[in-house]
Amino acid sequence: MAENGVADTSAQPAAQAPQMKMSILSQFIKDMSFENVLAQKGVSGEVQPDVKVQVNLDAKKRTTEHQYEVTLKLVVDSSVKDSTSKLFLLELEYAGVFHIEGVPTEQMHPFLLIECPRMLFPFVRRIVSDVTRDGGFPPLNMDIIDFVQLYRSELSRRQAEQAPTPNA
Repeated sequence: MAENGVADTSAQPAAQAPQMKMSILSQFIKDMSFENVLAQKGVSGEVQPDVKVQVNLDAKKRTTEHQYEVTLKLVVDSSVKDSTSKLFLLELEYAGVFHIEGVPTEQMHPFLLIECPRMLFPFVRRIVSDVTRDGGFPPLNMDIIDFVQLYRSELSRRQAEQAPTPNA
């Protein structure tokens, strides 16, 4: 005890978990395709768009120690509302190379598929907005993606696939 009655912890060894470190080493477009179906067909006049967005994630360890590549894959499909006529199709694969240390092994998978895409998303959102605007459409400002919910949904889907089906 110190003189003021407060326990002195300075002499005790620090038994803390290792400090987590993450940095983005690079970001890049792996693949991108934009098809302006509306312009190809020559459709004119006002149309009401119906936009569907599919999101897939991929993460892999790189050969360099503590480096991982995370890829956010988007498919943005826009059609005329209440019709099958397509307006545009945007496919984008955007990747980031991350240096990550101090994350426990059992937490690395969710970290790679939640935190890393969260860091990449603002850049992906900007690319989607710019490409749709440059393609002749109003800029598409995507809603924020809940990567935690996306991760949980994918885990549930995989567990349902692996569940044994009862024989009838």
